[in-house]
Amino acid sequence: MATLRTAGFAEMDAATLYALLRLRVDVFVVEQQCPYPELDGRDTEPSTVHLWLEQTGAPVAYLRILREQDGRARIGRVAVAKGARGGGNAGRLMDAALAVVGERECVLDAQSHLVEFYTRFGFTSAGDEFDEDGIPHVPMRRPPLPTAGW
Repeated sequence: MATLRTAGFAEMDAATLYALLRLRVDVFVVEQQCPYPELDGRDTEPSTVHLWLEQTGAPVAYLRILREQDGRARIGRVAVAKGARGGGNAGRLMDAALAVVGERECVLDAQSHLVEFYTRFGFTSAGDEFDEDGIPHVPMRRPPLPTAGW
């Protein structure tokens, strides 16, 4: 069973950061053949939360939560290592991410073939499909949750 880890940028040591960035590059740049600026400057923002699952000291799945200027949460960079797919790792990370997000509105840009996966977590399509680096994506949104009580 993979261990869930959560940290801000300043809380990570260099080896952990390197391993997480390597996983993202392996999935998005190499496997999906998308040469794009993976290091976008948002990882270092004080409000960014990095979540990952680790097995035998190595990350097998990752995502990050950003705080947008309007206060919404944005989930992105959801990546699962090729050998760790199909075992529920992405779902486990999404559950953990939404626990961090709490009642806030949350958005993400889903690769089109993963729209159904994200609907299981309360996300709905929030616009037309668009191309990002040669891969079709759909903007998705989970509305703010009502607060408990009357």
